[in-house]
Amino acid sequence: MHPAGSAAAGTPRQRKWPSKRRIPVSHLGMADPHQLFDDTSSAQSQGYGAQRGPSGLGYPTASASPQAAFLADPVSNMAMAYGSSLAAQGKELVDKNIDRFIPVTKLKYYFAVDTLYVGKKLGLLFFPYLHQDWEVQYQQDTPVAPRFDVNAPDLYIPAMAFITYVLVAGLALGTQDRFSPDLLGLQASSALAWLTLEVLAILLSLYLITVNTDLTTIDLVAFLGYKYVGMIGGILMGLLFGKIGYYLVLGWCCMSIFVFMIRTLRLKILAEAAAEGVPVRGARNQLRMYLTMAVAAAQPLLMYWLTFHLVR
Repeated sequence: MHPAGSAAAGTPRQRKWPSKRRIPVSHLGMADPHQLFDDTSSAQSQGYGAQRGPSGLGYPTASASPQAAFLADPVSNMAMAYGSSLAAQGKELVDKNIDRFIPVTKLKYYFAVDTLYVGKKLGLLFFPYLHQDWEVQYQQDTPVAPRFDVNAPDLYIPAMAFITYVLVAGLALGTQDRFSPDLLGLQASSALAWLTLEVLAILLSLYLITVNTDLTTIDLVAFLGYKYVGMIGGILMGLLFGKIGYYLVLGWCCMSIFVFMIRTLRLKILAEAAAEGVPVRGARNQLRMYLTMAVAAAQPLLMYWLTFHLVR
């Protein structure tokens, strides 16, 4: 027998276990060797997707615990609701202040026009002698929109006429080698200043003679702004045919706007006398008649004053 075999038989064989080598903690990525799972709460500071799950499948781990998400959602919802309420309150406050100084809802009525109305209104301004019915139509105590009634005042034609007047004035100055931005601005500002003075003077006169009328400030601006249409016609004819064309067309437009203002304002200022159909002889009605005549007569004078220096 071999000695090695006898030695092995005499002594018990020791079973060899695999050697246990201590692995550093840094290799496992754990702070505690007895911890079963990785602590992924620090992944938030490293950005989303920086930490991967221990399974190695590549799925990112959750960046926040369910408790944190539960606490964050109510706070964000409350903040959004509070911000929405503040925005709604601010919008309501702005709308109230705008309507106090600028009646936006009322201005929409004066711009409710169409192409047919504009054509009829321009014809009425140039040829008021052929028109018979000057009454404004009402629907449930509310005047109908201008596009349904040619007698209703509007702001579209006066606004467009004023802008066109300024442009035509610049053209006239340019043909005479007198154009300058300062002179054009002076022309526009003087026209606005005269319009403002007219409105203030009429309102003061209506207050002094105690006239109960439905004539509003916007109505006055609309009626007084119609004279710019005749002013444009006079300047254009003056550019084409000289002084003769200017005086002929402007004279016709002055007579037309005088008749138009008389027949329109008499239903507003002389409402009581017009309703009865007979002239009422009284001091108050005499003042109303004089005021109507004065407003109508002022239109031709201003038309000439604002245009005569533009035609040479």
